[in-house]
Formats: sequence, C-alpha cells, structure tokens
Amino acid sequence: MDTQQAIAPSRAPSAGVVHINIRLTDGYSIISNRLSQHRDMSLLAIGLGTHIQSLPAGRRIGVKALAAIFPESEARIAAALRELEHHGFLRRTRERVRGGRVATRTESYNHPEAAARRAEAGARAGAVATSARVIDPAPAPVRVPEREPAPAPVPVPASEPPVAREPDPVPRLVPPPAAPKPPPPPLPFPRRPSAPLFDEAARLLAGLQVSAPLFALSEVDVERLTPGVAAWLERGVRPDAVRVALTDDPPVPLRHPAKLLRHRLIALLPPPVPAAVPVVPLQNCDDCDRAFRSPVPGCCGECRDVRAYADDEPCLLGA
Repeated sequence: MDTQQAIAPSRAPSAGVVHINIRLTDGYSIISNRLSQHRDMSLLAIGLGTHIQSLPAGRRIGVKALAAIFPESEARIAAALRELEHHGFLRRTRERVRGGRVATRTESYNHPEAAARRAEAGARAGAVATSARVIDPAPAPVRVPEREPAPAPVPVPASEPPVAREPDPVPRLVPPPAAPKPPPPPLPFPRRPSAPLFDEAARLLAGLQVSAPLFALSEVDVERLTPGVAAWLERGVRPDAVRVALTDDPPVPLRHPAKLLRHRLIALLPPPVPAAVPVVPLQNCDDCDRAFRSPVPGCCGECRDVRAYADDEPCLLGA
C-alpha cells in the first residue's frame, strides 16, 4: 500500500495581488510608500508624483510639457500638481538666474515630513549660533556704602530729672469712604437713526398706558426712552413684541415705571439682525468660456492652475 505524501501549501496568497518580481539592475527609481500609498491624494496625483521623482534633475515639468507626454488634459495635470504641492511633495519657488531672469525652481520631496524637520532643526541651530555670538557685558561692581558710626550718647546732667515722654496717640480707625458707584450703562441707540424710526418709537411709548395702565409715562420720560425703543425696532423686533417685553410681569407695587423700562431696554436688548450674505455673480472664463462665480471677471480655477504651471518661463527640477 502506497504511503500518501503531504502536499506543501503554496506560498502565493489565495486572493489579491501576486507579485512577480525580477531583480532590476538598471532603469529603476526608488519611490517612497508615503507617495505611492498616500490615502488623501488622487491616483493621478500619485502617478504624476511617481513620474516626477523618477526624472533627472533639470527636467521641465510644466503643464504643457507633461500634457505633451500623457493623455490627460492640462487642467487635470495642473490639479494633480496642485495636490502634490498641497501635501508637500512639491515646492515651487522663484529665484533669479544668470542674465537677471526669474526662473521657477520646483523641488520634489520623497519624505516631506523629514525634510520639514531637517529645515526646522537647521533654522533652530542657526538661531542658537547667532545668539551665542552675543557676549553679555560684565556686571558693574556693586558698591556697598560704609556704615556710619553711631552717634555718641549725649550726657544728661544729674541735676535735671528725666522728662517723661507722653505716649503716642492711638490712631483713630476711620472707615474708608464708600467706593463710587459705576455709572449706569448707556441707553441703546440706533445705528442708522431716522425721523420715521424715532416717531414710531415715541408713539409706542406713549401708547403703553392703553394696554398696561401702570406704565403711564410723562412727556420727558417718552423723550428720554425713545432712542432705546428705536434701537429695538431697528433690529427687526415688531412693535407688539417690544410692548410685551417691556411691560410683561411688572413688580408690585410699581413705583418708577420709567426706570423699569430703561433697565429692560438695556438688559433685554436683542442682537442685531445678521447682514445678508452677498450673492457672488457669475462670470465667463476668459480662457475656456465656462461660467464660474467670482466678484471680478477673469479665469476659472482650473485655468488659473494651468497658467500657474505654464512653461512660459524656465523651470528647474530639484530632487
């Protein structure tokens, strides 16, 4: 009887990708997984970043140069470059080159976090070296004044009896004066006063005694309280709501109705009406003629990106 032989399990996974790797000796680049497995960037940005990191230094990576190689449009390539720049894999600076021209230098980073830490450490070391050059001046010597000799005691004649000193009078404990009371808060005043607004506020105050007889005001009280009611009406509060807020649940007995109204006008003042959000008008893009919202005419966002990464000026790539 034949003996059954155990079959060795396959090392390949039962599902998912299977890597068939061949050792490379030329024509390859080392790409960090921080770029190739980035979760917050699009596949187009990851692929474009991989392509840029595989290029030699000095290669042009403008939008038009990349669009001439790949089938994606200039707008999509510009958006992908903007993604790489936002996540720190690209950095664009402008510097002067020979001849007085201004060139755009593009730096490609395979580890943005480590590059940022290295730059921060270099800046900190430079600051420490600069502060170390400053020599603190030697402190000036402190002169200690010599102690004066004590005066010699004055001899008292034996014939004169000693004079008894009267005890010092005990200071009287006078209570401090009462602290002055803070001034009362000012009455609200409308931001945009007008005659119709003040007239309506005065009519409301004069008519309070019709619905609430306890709030019978004098002509002087109506004149003083009118700006406060006008501020309420300016903030969008209806006259009926103002009347209820000022006269509801008064204390018993009500001795000074004008003072109560002043207090409530200040303490219960509602917030101002929020300003309306302005509507941004539609504009037609000067390049692609598509509609976009902007307060001023010009180009849309995609066309601005295309212009930002244009090849009109020299572009240097630094690894």
